Amino acid sequence: MTELASSRPPRRQFRNINAFTDLTTYRLPPAGIVSILHRISGAIMFLLMPFIIWMFDTSVSSEISFARFKAAFNAGIGYAPGWFLKLVALALIWAFLHHFIAGLRHLWMDTSHAATSKDFSRKSAVLVLVLSIALTVVLGAKLFGLY
Repeated sequence: MTELASSRPPRRQFRNINAFTDLTTYRLPPAGIVSILHRISGAIMFLLMPFIIWMFDTSVSSEISFARFKAAFNAGIGYAPGWFLKLVALALIWAFLHHFIAGLRHLWMDTSHAATSKDFSRKSAVLVLVLSIALTVVLGAKLFGLY
C-alpha cells in the first residue's frame, strides 16, 4: 500500500483565491465569463427600465412625439448629447442580445443531457460571446448611421 501511494503523483491542491494577489492573474473560463455577463446584462436592463419605457412611449404615442424622439437622439436632451443617448441605447442593445442568447444557451443546457460536457460548455460560451458582440456591432453601425 505504501509503495502504491508513493508512486502516485501528488494530488492537486485547491485553495481560495486572494482578491488582492490572485485576481489579476486568474483565468476565468469562457463559460464563467458568459455567466457573469449574463448577470450584468440583466442588471443593466433592469436599471435602465425607465429609459426603455421612455423610448417606447415617445416612439409610439404620436407622430409629434416620434419626431421629438428622433431629435433627442440627434441633438440630445438637456445636458445629455445625442451620441451619449445612442451609447446608452447601444448598451441596452448589447445587454438584450447577450442576455437573450445566453438564456437560450442555458435553456439548451437544461433540456439536453448531451449539452453538459466541458467541451460543449466552452464552445457554446464562445459562440454566445461572438454572436452577441457581432450583432451589437451590426446594430450599432445602424444606430450611428453607418449604413
